[in-house]
Amino acid sequence: MKYYIIAGERSGDLHASNLIKQLRKQDPEAEIRGWGGDMMQEAGMQLVKHYQEMAFMGFAEAAANFFKILGFLRECKADVAAFKPDVVILVDYAGFNMRVAKFAKENGLKVFYYISPKLWAWNQGRVHKIKKLVDRMFVIMPFEEEFYAGFDYKVDYIGNPVSDSVNDHMAAPDFRNRNHIQNNKPIIALLPGSRKQEIENMLDVMLSVLPSFRDYQFVVAGVSDFPKEYYEQYNKDPNIKIIYDQTYDLLAHSKAALVTSGTATLETALFGVPQVVCYKTSAISYAIGKRVIKVPYISLVNLIANRPVVTELIQDDFTPKKIVAELKNILFDNFAIKKQKEGYALVKEKIGEYRTAERAAELMVGYLKQF
Repeated sequence: MKYYIIAGERSGDLHASNLIKQLRKQDPEAEIRGWGGDMMQEAGMQLVKHYQEMAFMGFAEAAANFFKILGFLRECKADVAAFKPDVVILVDYAGFNMRVAKFAKENGLKVFYYISPKLWAWNQGRVHKIKKLVDRMFVIMPFEEEFYAGFDYKVDYIGNPVSDSVNDHMAAPDFRNRNHIQNNKPIIALLPGSRKQEIENMLDVMLSVLPSFRDYQFVVAGVSDFPKEYYEQYNKDPNIKIIYDQTYDLLAHSKAALVTSGTATLETALFGVPQVVCYKTSAISYAIGKRVIKVPYISLVNLIANRPVVTELIQDDFTPKKIVAELKNILFDNFAIKKQKEGYALVKEKIGEYRTAERAAELMVGYLKQF
């Protein structure tokens, strides 16, 4: 069968790449083409467009690039039509992918959604559009099954791919030596995100608290999507170390972490690392988001637990003074550390134990044989 897959960011690239590997096991004759990243390409997909060209963060930034996005949509639709897949598989990235879903459905193609758009966070009325456009939805948050059931829409909960990735990870014992990190200092991990706008909004402020923690080694989780010269502008102190594409090893060796809101907050929790969640965007994007977002938390940890497990420093609260206070809290207050780790245990329990990509691929191929 022929599969067209679209992922629009780094985490989607990772999760889609694991899905591709499993699809190829379930369907050895699979032809797979799509938009995504290096990991999807390495897994066996013919890459048409890299997600780096489409990485716009926030409402204002997306609006400013409106015509560029329209051009990408035209290009994507034309490529889907020429490829004539048996199914279009969409991975999160709702603004773009929902438009592709509409096009695919109008042209008689089957549409699967792997990793639901966050409809529960804002504009829940879009579920009605999902019901019309998406043949099968595969969700990775334990509360999403109940959410969709409220709209009389049956979805498949397949576990969370982050849980699988963390459980499968074997920490490198030579991590410190390989990265020339001193053994006598505990590590504070800084995870500023994987998009340029995130890094520019977050990293300087995260690093500004370093003078209050001279007994610790600050290690920045860099991504090789950007040249080393880009990160080196932030490397102004011997207590700062920047490493690339080793986030899981970093978390496995860290005492605490400052984490930009996103998938990384869940990864950090599953590694059991005390964290402070941080987030800042443009004033316009924040003002719009504050009006439309319907959930009480921004971090996946708090959303899954349905209570405040980790502190969230958002926008005006994301200041050096508050970061220092919260970081000291999770480094030195044993009660605060214990309470956060109890919350992590609840998150793990709610997610459950699954082989997410394998289960998704089995279901997808099975559904396609039934159609």
